[in-house]
Amino acid sequence: MWGPNRTMRTFVYVDGFNLYFGALRRTRYRWLNLQTLCQLMLAAHNRIDKIKYFTAYVTQRPQDPLQPARQQAYLRALKTIPHLEVILGHFLTHEVNMPLAGTPVGQPMKYVKVLKTEEKGSDVNLATHLVHDAHLDRFDLAVIVSNDSDLLEAVKIIKGLGKQVGVLNPHPNPSRVLLREATFMKPIRQGPLSASQFPTQMTDSQGTFHKPPSW
Repeated sequence: MWGPNRTMRTFVYVDGFNLYFGALRRTRYRWLNLQTLCQLMLAAHNRIDKIKYFTAYVTQRPQDPLQPARQQAYLRALKTIPHLEVILGHFLTHEVNMPLAGTPVGQPMKYVKVLKTEEKGSDVNLATHLVHDAHLDRFDLAVIVSNDSDLLEAVKIIKGLGKQVGVLNPHPNPSRVLLREATFMKPIRQGPLSASQFPTQMTDSQGTFHKPPSW
C-alpha cells in the first residue's frame, strides 16, 4: 500500500484531441502547460517523471488556414518541458456516403458524398506505450488524460501488474467503465486550466516565439 508521503514515479499519458475537444475547444485555455496542470491536479508525492502527448499533425482548411501554424506553435511550447515527448499518429481522409437530413417520411432516403477526416493512431499508441512502460516498470502510477473507454483493456492489464491508474477527465460526463477501474478520476475544471497557461512570449533553442494571437 502506498502511503501519502511516499514518492510515486508517475507517467502521464495525454490524448491531445480528447483533451482539446473535451476541455479546451472554444476556450481561452488552449495555450496549456501540461506540466503545470498535472502538478496542480496531482498529489505532492506524485513525482512526474514523464509526460507523453499523443496527437497528429492537422492540415490546412479553407475556413481555418492558420490551424497548422497554431498547432506547431503549441507543440513548440510543449517541447520546452524537458521530460515531455510528442508521439504522432495521422489523419485519414476519405469519401463516404451519408444520409441527407430532412428527407420526408415515406420518401426514399437521399445520400450525399462527404469528406470524412478521422484521427488515427493516438488511442492505439497511448495504450501501447501505457502497457509497454508498465511491463518495463517505469512508473508506479499512470495518469491518463482522456475519457476514451477504448483504453479500458490497457488499464486492466497494467492494474494486473500492480500499477495504479488515475484519470484526469476532460469531459463533463465520465466514462463509467474507466471510472469503475481507475484508482481515481478527477474532472479537469476551469480553475486549473486558467492557472496552467504558458507565458505569452517563450524562448527555446531556436529563439523567441509567441502565443498565437487568435488563441
